[in-house]
Amino acid sequence: MKLLIVAPEQIPVPPPYGGSVENCIYQIARQIKGNHEVTIVSLHRKSLPRTTKIGHTTIIRVDGGSRSTYLRNAMQRVKANRYDLIQVDNRPSFIHTVKKAFPTTPISLFMHSMTFVSRPMTTTRKAASDLKGASLIIGNSQSLKRTLSSKFPEHKHKIKFVHLGVDLNKFHPSHSKGHKPFHVLYAGRLIPRKGVPVLMKAIKIARKSDPSIRLSIAGGTGNPTYKGYLRRTARGLGIPVSFKGNLSRSRMPAFYRSGNCFVCPSQKHEAFGLVNVEAMASGLPVIASRNGGIPEIVQHGHNGFLIGAYAKPGAFASQIIRLAKDPGLTRRLAKQARIDAVHRFGWGQTADKLIQIYEEQLRR
Repeated sequence: MKLLIVAPEQIPVPPPYGGSVENCIYQIARQIKGNHEVTIVSLHRKSLPRTTKIGHTTIIRVDGGSRSTYLRNAMQRVKANRYDLIQVDNRPSFIHTVKKAFPTTPISLFMHSMTFVSRPMTTTRKAASDLKGASLIIGNSQSLKRTLSSKFPEHKHKIKFVHLGVDLNKFHPSHSKGHKPFHVLYAGRLIPRKGVPVLMKAIKIARKSDPSIRLSIAGGTGNPTYKGYLRRTARGLGIPVSFKGNLSRSRMPAFYRSGNCFVCPSQKHEAFGLVNVEAMASGLPVIASRNGGIPEIVQHGHNGFLIGAYAKPGAFASQIIRLAKDPGLTRRLAKQARIDAVHRFGWGQTADKLIQIYEEQLRR
């Protein structure tokens, strides 16, 4: 199979930092086995070559500037080639232009969240119209599949799901981890929906039971005002918080290994929650909101804890205290978290399932 993947317009593949979608594209492409040829068209940055070849994967990088300029340059660069299937990642609005360039080639839309089929990015009517051009729609969780099917029932028959994965060699447990001080981690974008203030308030409560508890936060924001608000919140609560900033992908494995547990306090629908899988692969029990696709990853009392009342800091605090006071429980959940990541969430499994879906589509 000759597969073309059209990446979004904001960050190159592979991403130097952040870029969850771009990282997924890169990791999945590298794990595709057999005689398949993969071409990724992505944004160009000065530090990167125009073309990179890794095994059976070719990454072509084009200039951006705006979404329409990037897409025009991308199609101009690849339109002379023939592909069996084209995957568009997270940009339903690209489908019309891609279809125009490749009128007879099936298009798969790989969705990573509801962001680009919802306001303020688009209207339901426009999104439904965009989806018409897709032969397949892939969600990254059963939850996202259900949510897309509910919002766009006319497209329900072509919606599938494939869980994302983690690099199990890079993300692995630490071999020497003391109990004190008890180190809680958060990684993700610093935006209101991620619930970082809820976590900070939970740390304030938990420290009354165990004053050794501290918090480290990795992640950036396009809004300096919000980051300032988070810093002021931490100072006002009088809790030890270390803001690590936007760590490069190469530094994230060490960040996870520095902690005793990971907390994901998302306040809105979380389609998958890749950070939870990365934390589990790193041998951390995860405390997360019972929300969206997260319960497909975190199993309560088995490899972590799920919080139903996720708007309440006390609900997170009680489970943080539980782990801080019981090293045996923390070790047991941590060990199981790693086992589950290895058995269920390797990138090879993601790539295999995706290719299986595509081969079935082409046989039809």
